[in-house]
Amino acid sequence: MDMVLANLLMGFITILVGTTLMPEIANQINGALFHNSTTRTNVTGASATILGLVTLFFALGVMAIGVSVAVQGLKEAGIM
Repeated sequence: MDMVLANLLMGFITILVGTTLMPEIANQINGALFHNSTTRTNVTGASATILGLVTLFFALGVMAIGVSVAVQGLKEAGIM
């Protein structure tokens, strides 16, 4: 039962830390794309599109890790 609680807690902590870091990552990406909030940097075209999607990929990764750890804990508890 202790491992079940640890897995659930780890899943929720992962989601909490990931969502806490999300605004900082978005600010850094925005800083890489724009120089003075209006002037674009040398990142253009496909590179700018991919750089703009980094925040989305980070969010999806955090969500996937958190959910998978929580589901593993629920499976060990026999709930799922």
